[in-house]
Amino acid sequence: MRKTLVVALLVLAPFGSAGTALAQNRAATFDDALNVKAVGAATISPDGSQVLYTVRQWEAEKDRMEARTRIWKVATDGKSPARQITFGEKGDSQPQWSPDGKFISFISNRGAGEDVKAQIYVMQADGGEAWKLTDAKENVSAYSWAPDGARIAYVATDPRSPEDEADIKKRDDERVFEGDFRYAHVWVVEVGTKQSTRITQGKDYTVGGAPSWSPDSSRFVFGGGVTPMLRDNRRDIYLADVAATRVEKISTNFGNDASPKWSPDGKSIAWTLEPYNGAPIPDGTAPSVVLQSRLVLYDVAAKTIKDVSSPAFDTDAGNPVWTAEGNRVMFVAGKRAYTEAFAYDLTSGRYTQLSAKRTLQGPTASKDGRTIAVTMDAPDAAAEVFVTDPAFASFRRLTNTNPQFAQLSLGATEVVAWKSTDGAEVEGVLLKPVGFEAGKRYPTLVVAHGGPAGAYVNGNRLGGLEGGQVWAGKGWAVFYPNPRGSTNYGEKALKANVNDWGGGDFKDIMSGVDALVARGIADPDKLAHIGWSYGGYMTAWVITQTSRFKAAMVGAGLTNMWSMYGTNDIPSVLIAYFGGIPNKETLPLYLDRSAMTHVDKVTTPTLILHGANDERVPIGQAMELYRALKDRGKPTELVFYPREGHGISEFYHQKDRLQRIYDWVTKHTLGSSAPKTTAQ
Repeated sequence: MRKTLVVALLVLAPFGSAGTALAQNRAATFDDALNVKAVGAATISPDGSQVLYTVRQWEAEKDRMEARTRIWKVATDGKSPARQITFGEKGDSQPQWSPDGKFISFISNRGAGEDVKAQIYVMQADGGEAWKLTDAKENVSAYSWAPDGARIAYVATDPRSPEDEADIKKRDDERVFEGDFRYAHVWVVEVGTKQSTRITQGKDYTVGGAPSWSPDSSRFVFGGGVTPMLRDNRRDIYLADVAATRVEKISTNFGNDASPKWSPDGKSIAWTLEPYNGAPIPDGTAPSVVLQSRLVLYDVAAKTIKDVSSPAFDTDAGNPVWTAEGNRVMFVAGKRAYTEAFAYDLTSGRYTQLSAKRTLQGPTASKDGRTIAVTMDAPDAAAEVFVTDPAFASFRRLTNTNPQFAQLSLGATEVVAWKSTDGAEVEGVLLKPVGFEAGKRYPTLVVAHGGPAGAYVNGNRLGGLEGGQVWAGKGWAVFYPNPRGSTNYGEKALKANVNDWGGGDFKDIMSGVDALVARGIADPDKLAHIGWSYGGYMTAWVITQTSRFKAAMVGAGLTNMWSMYGTNDIPSVLIAYFGGIPNKETLPLYLDRSAMTHVDKVTTPTLILHGANDERVPIGQAMELYRALKDRGKPTELVFYPREGHGISEFYHQKDRLQRIYDWVTKHTLGSSAPKTTAQ
């Protein structure tokens, strides 16, 4: 790899318009989808003059491709080009500024060998070699600077004992299921001496996320789970005194409290809460809940918690960020088909939506609060770094990480709305074919989202599960519905598919397809349906309920809710959606809303894709569906991706998935008239 400075040209114009200048542009390919560089983690310098951000891309390493993240820096005045500033062999992440802006820190696992641990590195803000600050025995997972700049709090998992390491080496490594836990804890390292002190310990909690320091650098607050199990929703907020190495729990909710942030004046701590007042599971754990998180404020002096949620603000509270003056809390949350910035004003007690029709992430603010940095994508562009004013009224683009988008012919998107069978208002995103002509019908691919508490927003559609813009370039419309149960539409809509998976949500999607047919866009004889995770569940359910789709792809899909409950790593989610554990009262619903119960009705050719090491949706779900379809003589194919969990992370597996879905769907939907594409 080159060790020279990498420079990117700046383009300060707004995102372009999809579907323009088609004559000189070319159709998007799956290669383009894989080559998109992912921009994230934008953080602005204290003086507001520079932004650090990360760029993740595929890089060739020996005989395989590896995803590597690098850290870049760009000036907010737009007068100088963005620069890559780290070149770690295995990538670098989580960039931060020191409080005085003189240093840059990041996490990297540098050095020879396969078992090198990720550590905190520090470098001068104006460049030079980085030096290793920590020497943790396990990977540093998160960290934060103390406001005085003298110390950093970091999180690392407790190392195994020498005896355990020896047993593992000789393969005497039996483990008790849900019994042999490893806990993460907080250490504080002195920047000047590199000496680390352990602050938290024991098995009362495992720390998750970076601590947030008090303004005087004497204490910090952090979130911790009672156990490391994903199915255990008990998560609390703790306050640590550094000098005394004393920790106290300050949250009182039995359920999930997370993302604590200390206010600039030191008087308050903001965090998000999912209230739970029900009974625990017999082993003492808390099940999942289906509701939006709420913003709460903790009075540090009085030690009291105030829930500042409001019926007038029917949106998830997001990850809180204090403004510089300390009287507002900002956060980003989904709002219909967008992700917007919001603020809660402590003085008025009101929530305000700051941005409009944006798909942004962040934000971070300069010390004086005058400049905000975010990342933001659009239908015709991948995420880039922007700065804006505190009112989010004027955005200036700072980076052009993916200039290739200007060369592509892209389909336009439209946020569409329709009424479901019961009159409920439903919304989604429609990606139109390149060169769309009103009145002409197009083959249409329906893509169900995961979750079910997920949502599609009106953002970039080149990557993802299917690479939608590639389909648009081949003459397809791609439909991304947000049925009931989706987030972004208020708590009532979020809860609307509790005890009703495959009911109203299925009808919402089908009525959305009907609406596109009625508009003369979707060809009713050339429809296909795909999805991953809950989207896989919905696809499996769809093919048991209707024969209108010519092809389907079930990705990591739940097919038998009873066996799914007993074998996956978060059964508490099913408990929340199906009225409790499977028993005499609830089992009929588990069975009735399982695709396997109705599999005799399937006529749709179905491709099944699954990660071979998936614990979220175990491989048995895919195998049950495959065996049922195969033994009934239905067209089907099952593909496992070795080493993969619930998501598909390896380059060639992602490449195969994109192409395999396209080939299967077009073959069975269009037959010999299917346009060809490659993932070269």
